[in-house]
Amino acid sequence: MRARTKRRLLGIDRSGPAPKPTLAGQPLNPFTIPNAIGLVRLALIPVFVAVAWSSGNGHSAAAAALFAVIGWADYLDGFTARLTGQFSRLGTLLDPIIDRMLVVSGMVVAWHFSLLPRWALAVMIVREIWMLFISRMALRRGIEIKISWLGRLGVAPTMAAPFFAMLGVHWLALIMLYVGMALALSASVQYMQRGLRELRKLSS
Repeated sequence: MRARTKRRLLGIDRSGPAPKPTLAGQPLNPFTIPNAIGLVRLALIPVFVAVAWSSGNGHSAAAAALFAVIGWADYLDGFTARLTGQFSRLGTLLDPIIDRMLVVSGMVVAWHFSLLPRWALAVMIVREIWMLFISRMALRRGIEIKISWLGRLGVAPTMAAPFFAMLGVHWLALIMLYVGMALALSASVQYMQRGLRELRKLSS
């Protein structure tokens, strides 16, 4: 039981139903520590873009460090929610938006400075915007698309691609980009299939 508790706290064990405060129809409950962390992450995204833009060529340790802090703070957000029990509907809605904004920002920086192949960056940017649009449309129809393990696995390499590109480690950035793209697109197919199944259930 103790090991199971640790696995839940660390976010490894995600079995069982979602916490009630995160479900559709629950109050937003914005005044929580995890939501404060999320809002700080959101506020730091334009700071990251400004620092990266001022680098001149996109190779910036400061921008890469800031990008990493914003990315890793997502884990801190979730860990804090599990540690304190401060789950909220707002956090459930806000977190994926912040994550996608961060990914798109990193990809846009890499595009602007030609740090990575632009066709692949375009695919990833379109994918993130498309998933954000689809998830909002699904919520309006009463369908909530939960992130899959395939999607979770794709987060790290997707985030790592612009990070290593900004540090000038081009070969590793390329590997992360293509691995992240493969996982992200595969996860998108899963989400679409799940969404269509749920839509059919609502229609029947």
